[in-house]
Amino acid sequence: MQRKAHSAFLLRGLSLLVVDGFFVSNFAGKTPFAAVNLIYPLIMIIGSLGFVMGTGGSALVAKKLGEGRNEEANRLFFTCLSATILIGILSSLAIVFFLPEIATALGSDEEMLPYCVDYGRILVIGITFFNLQNLFQSFFSTSEKPHLGFFITILAGLVNIILDWVLIPRMGVVGAGIGTISGQAVGGMVPLVYFFANKTSLLRLRVYKPDFKAILKMAYNGASEFVNN
Repeated sequence: MQRKAHSAFLLRGLSLLVVDGFFVSNFAGKTPFAAVNLIYPLIMIIGSLGFVMGTGGSALVAKKLGEGRNEEANRLFFTCLSATILIGILSSLAIVFFLPEIATALGSDEEMLPYCVDYGRILVIGITFFNLQNLFQSFFSTSEKPHLGFFITILAGLVNIILDWVLIPRMGVVGAGIGTISGQAVGGMVPLVYFFANKTSLLRLRVYKPDFKAILKMAYNGASEFVNN
């Protein structure tokens, strides 16, 4: 299951980069295109933190489900969600103000820097959506709904494509950033609503007191996948 989630994560990241790159290169120009390619790996690294919690957490949740301890499984599920949201917010705050320095360290020149900052800041601010999208893909498999996860990924990609097509000719890399995080918002928020509202799901999101000790186990279990990414 982790291998499939790992492949899905890489394909999602590459597809987003290809879509943004296609429209930016055709409608915004070579320099904005180079800026998008330069800054996007940073977003993938931060987004893989959600993948860590997804693969690490889903393994623990699946174990509880296999033991018939559904209440504990749902508590771990909520803990994993809470940790992912917190990681996303802290990551955004830690990086967004230092993005010019980070882009320069990655190799941006003066001409590319404004595009790197404009595109990167939008994606960094919305990184929680990307983390949630990566998190829920693992849990769709755990709840025996992998095809639903695939459908939502396709839907998120279509939102990104349509908004890129509409916004990039008018707004350049800013439009690309808005299109990307809009697609990620669909990929992150639709599953959130599904797991809260669907009473027939094997996993259901309910509000529990987070199990902070379990967060360390989830992170440890998913650490190898983070290194791979």
